Amino acid sequence: MADKTFQVKVVAPERTFYEGEAGFIEFNTTEGQVGIYAKHVPTTSIIAPGVLRIHEAEGVKEAALLSGFVEVLQDSITILAESVEWPDEIDANRAKEAKIRAERRLNKEENDIDFDRAELALKRAIVRLLLAR
Repeated sequence: MADKTFQVKVVAPERTFYEGEAGFIEFNTTEGQVGIYAKHVPTTSIIAPGVLRIHEAEGVKEAALLSGFVEVLQDSITILAESVEWPDEIDANRAKEAKIRAERRLNKEENDIDFDRAELALKRAIVRLLLAR
């Protein structure tokens, strides 16, 4: 069984968010969604907003992974997260307000709007709302 699992470590600026063994992990990168099993080809990627799914023997854990970097080795994955939250840590009202603000910014016809930043804020709010309990 040991060769079918690998070590996963998710580190946020303020804490070690998760550390354990998994058989499969899913997350979004700037290149698209990825799923990683043990013995994966080593790689690094930039995280994009999305749901982090950690498949453990006991079940699947989900978190809002909003930005960061990942290093994949054959026997371990390390995610350096700029922002990551468990569902019970998400403030749904705050996420709704952030979504509304981002949508308003994107709908403005002004030239000085940073559309990339507004679009990223909208994606982050949607991920949080998806997981909020």
